[in-house]
Amino acid sequence: MPSSQLTRMEEKLTPEARKYLNDIRSGWKLSLYFLKYLPTAFWWGLKVVEATPEYCKVSIPFNRRTQNPFKSIYFAALAGAGELATGVLANMARLGRGSISMLVVGQKAEFVKKAGGKVIFACDQGLEVQQVVEEAIATGEGKTITMTATGTNLNGETVCRIHITWSFKARTKK
Repeated sequence: MPSSQLTRMEEKLTPEARKYLNDIRSGWKLSLYFLKYLPTAFWWGLKVVEATPEYCKVSIPFNRRTQNPFKSIYFAALAGAGELATGVLANMARLGRGSISMLVVGQKAEFVKKAGGKVIFACDQGLEVQQVVEEAIATGEGKTITMTATGTNLNGETVCRIHITWSFKARTKK
């Protein structure tokens, strides 16, 4: 995307975070990233449908790799897609800000409806996670945030909600 078309929030990103955002928007670069760091996401066929510093949408297909014996998407695959929707925002918030650890410290899932087709997870807590990372940097203490990715089917019905608690801490130099 030309720099003249960057959103206000994208202009505020560090160069590392901006590169990450551009890379995950590219289909082939995302596939390489998945192969290197998240091979299960590649196997399941997860796609980052849309990503900005404010929100992220991730899709998971209904296919033989994601399906359970009950003709719906396996709960772990749904949780992985939900985690990715939150993790893209969390990772973007910390990149280029120094050495900051990022770790999942909690997970909760609510399964509302059978996931018998493609599901799209959306998380809109990008600004919140950026504030938490800033607090972790400013205080030197670990900070947590629980982010929610809501999965909907192609009819717009909520299928599940994945709640991921992320922890951030600025590493000190020894």
